[in-house]
Amino acid sequence: MTPLVDPLLSGPIGLQEILVVVFKVVVAFAFLMVAVMFMVWFERKLIGDMQNRIGPNRAGPWGILQTLADGVKLFFKEDLLPDNADRFVFKLAPYLALIPAFLIFTVVPVGGNYSTGDGTVSLFGEETLLQVADPPVGVLFVLAMSSVAVYGVMLAGWSSGSKYPLLGSVRATAQMISYEAALSLSVLSVILLSGTLSTSGIVAEQSQWNWNLWLTGFIPFAIFLISGTAELNRPPFDLVEAEQELVGGFHTEYSAVRFALFFLAEFMNTVTMSAIIVTLFLGGPNGPMFGPEWLQSWVLPSLWFFLKLFVFLFVFVWFRATLPRFRYDQLMDMGWKLLIPAALGWFLILAGIQVASDNDDINLALVVIVGVAIFFAGMGLLMLAMRSSRRQRQLSGVTD
Repeated sequence: MTPLVDPLLSGPIGLQEILVVVFKVVVAFAFLMVAVMFMVWFERKLIGDMQNRIGPNRAGPWGILQTLADGVKLFFKEDLLPDNADRFVFKLAPYLALIPAFLIFTVVPVGGNYSTGDGTVSLFGEETLLQVADPPVGVLFVLAMSSVAVYGVMLAGWSSGSKYPLLGSVRATAQMISYEAALSLSVLSVILLSGTLSTSGIVAEQSQWNWNLWLTGFIPFAIFLISGTAELNRPPFDLVEAEQELVGGFHTEYSAVRFALFFLAEFMNTVTMSAIIVTLFLGGPNGPMFGPEWLQSWVLPSLWFFLKLFVFLFVFVWFRATLPRFRYDQLMDMGWKLLIPAALGWFLILAGIQVASDNDDINLALVVIVGVAIFFAGMGLLMLAMRSSRRQRQLSGVTD
């Protein structure tokens, strides 16, 4: 399929087109700021309910202004700079963690009718897509920005001039890089079925309930969700902030506004990762369409998108409230020994199915049966090998 092109940028670009793009950037940034404030409050209140506590209830009705109060407090706190820190890199690192989170969201379609239309809407007299940008390599841009965020974590620990943040940043970087491999392999399954790297093209391919959630066989979705949780350093994979281990992790030496930027980046990444999951696997703004044209092009698509987004924000909080923290060896074992082989094996199965469906001389049912059987047999043998290795270590006196 040929990737969709934003009609706003397909012709001559003048002042009006530039103003529309600037407007979309401002709206996207404002939405993320509000979403982060909501996410912090929502996580505190939901975990409070799950743990039979009240949660924030003083700042504003139901404590809804607690995040704003915390931000004001951090803004007026003293900004510390360690004596042994690399001053320039120490100040740069928070921005390297925050900016990629915003840039990832710019390629996410948050509206537009892809079920019966081309996803465009009329904005200030211009036809455009409801996303800041739609590059032909949007998925690769998402993966590239998630890789850039690793530099912010690593440089924050290294530039602090202390061994504790350095150890925390090394562990966090190893975790993020390890799970990024499994995450990328799961994305390949989506690209294979969609035939495009454009995020709007992927959403368009999922119209009429052809969601990649079931077209890819659920396994890439599960791998992406687990890998995304680990890459975000969210519970149960938040080992960089384990209270019994590395103090505060890579941002131990940060305070005031710079610490707030890391805090902001963590929750903004949670929102953007949820938006990417919705885009890749749940059809983005696709959903039931009814009513007049303005309702189908503006209201309903955005409503479906934000409802799906809210579901995954709830899931991330649910993980935090219910799952125990992994040990670091368990974390790396799951990434390298389970998720990466599973993602690669399932991708090969989907590739075989695609080849068989395009070739009448190949029995599609036979390819599916044999491929799935080999996949689960291989994963079973891998699990047995891991269990045998663990037993051998225990017999030799090396405990997990």
